[in-house]
Amino acid sequence: MKNFLINIFKTKIYLALALLVFVLLVGVLGFKIISEYSWVDAVYMTVITITTVGFGEVQPLDDNAKIFTVFLILSSVVIVGYALSIITEYILSSNNLEDLKKKKMQKKIDELQNHTIICGYGRNGRQAAKKLLSYNKPFVVIEKNKEIIESNQDDKVSMVFGNANEDDVLIQAGLDRASTLITALPSDADNLFVVLSARQLNKKACIISRASQETSYQKLKLAGANNVILPDIIGGDHMASLVVVPDLIEFIDNLAVGGNEDVNIEEIDVDKLYNTSSKVQTIKDLDLRNKTGCTVIGYKGSDGEYIVNPEAEIKLVPHSKVIVLGRPEQIQKMNSIYELD
Repeated sequence: MKNFLINIFKTKIYLALALLVFVLLVGVLGFKIISEYSWVDAVYMTVITITTVGFGEVQPLDDNAKIFTVFLILSSVVIVGYALSIITEYILSSNNLEDLKKKKMQKKIDELQNHTIICGYGRNGRQAAKKLLSYNKPFVVIEKNKEIIESNQDDKVSMVFGNANEDDVLIQAGLDRASTLITALPSDADNLFVVLSARQLNKKACIISRASQETSYQKLKLAGANNVILPDIIGGDHMASLVVVPDLIEFIDNLAVGGNEDVNIEEIDVDKLYNTSSKVQTIKDLDLRNKTGCTVIGYKGSDGEYIVNPEAEIKLVPHSKVIVLGRPEQIQKMNSIYELD
């Protein structure tokens, strides 16, 4: 919409400029032919006539020249006034459109509940946003570099311009209503400050922080981060694992958790199962293998403890989760049966 309106204004500006050039040419040629002025005098007379500055004529005008000058003044007043109004309208409308876009974005953010806030839109932040988009999870990005915001403007990505270290910016992103905050700033000190501020503003939110130095890990945890990720350590460990157990790591890499149609691993919230079926009491009652082809590979209890390859008789208690493995079509079938989409 904004680009459409800007194109319309640009078209009007081109028209106004063309009319101005036309009036200048008519004036110069008219004074040259009617009054037999030199080219310099003809240009001078045309400019002072169009701009109505009131300087004297190069030489007295005869009746024909006076009539021509009257029509030139009347037409130039209309055309110059039109050009000035179009240019002014274009400048004001550009600012208004930008303000309207910001208000629309803020209104969208204000309607979000249990969303994720990503602080920083660098490599890590952009990757986090990509993953959340693939799962259709609502999120807001806080970025202090305006050029990055302008180059990544997208209706799917809500962005707030500002420094994530400031409480007002976090509140503007809806931290009080957010379920998760991911701080992916390049500086550990900045991440630490964001974690401290965010934990004070929202006691219940899950805070995930990036860290460059191992010494920052414990500090971020003490500041209130639930999870601290060290990309360099994870990357180095992954590369070493490709040397030690290459086939296993390659197999794990092929287990997509990207959402949409490529997912191979999925988690089921037990609370949702109870909403769709009152008969589900144990993993065996799910009967996922026969119904969908999926296999249960993990279970997370309400106390946060993980069980790998759980027994079929484990009871499914509220606030627990079941982790399943399957081909994309099997995962889709499971989601449709239990209405998990």
